[in-house]
Amino acid sequence: MKQELTDMQLTHHFNLSEFEKSVTAEKFGIDNRVPAKYIRNVQALAEELEVVRTIWGSPIIISSGYRCKKVNEVNHGAKRSQHMKGEAADLVINLKNCGGWSLWKLFKIIYSQMPYDQLIWETRPNGSKWIHVSYVYYRKGRHQCLQCKDGKTYQPLKL
Repeated sequence: MKQELTDMQLTHHFNLSEFEKSVTAEKFGIDNRVPAKYIRNVQALAEELEVVRTIWGSPIIISSGYRCKKVNEVNHGAKRSQHMKGEAADLVINLKNCGGWSLWKLFKIIYSQMPYDQLIWETRPNGSKWIHVSYVYYRKGRHQCLQCKDGKTYQPLKL
């Protein structure tokens, strides 16, 4: 059964609808609401991102948070993507609202301040880039720091 919350405030700066928003879901009319069993996962991720947001001092945009199985399939996501359990988010920033800081600077803040499970610097040949970050509260995280330049090949990234 789907959670019937219009817009639950998860932290001071993050609400549930930010994690549910999906261009793919809107385009194809897919219900992408977070099921009740995954709300705690999203809450835990939002709480960790809140710490990062406070240090960052500017808005962080969740370009992809929770993904239901159908949205994940349409997006060609990994079959066991942490997005499907509400444990992962893809992040971008609005360069006009971040005081001249870069997405790479945000990546380094997450790297040093958040107990992430996976942290991936995602770039593509067309110039697009984003940060994928996952967090699990119920077990020790793998603390994997990776980079991906083509959507397929992941390599360790050392800072």
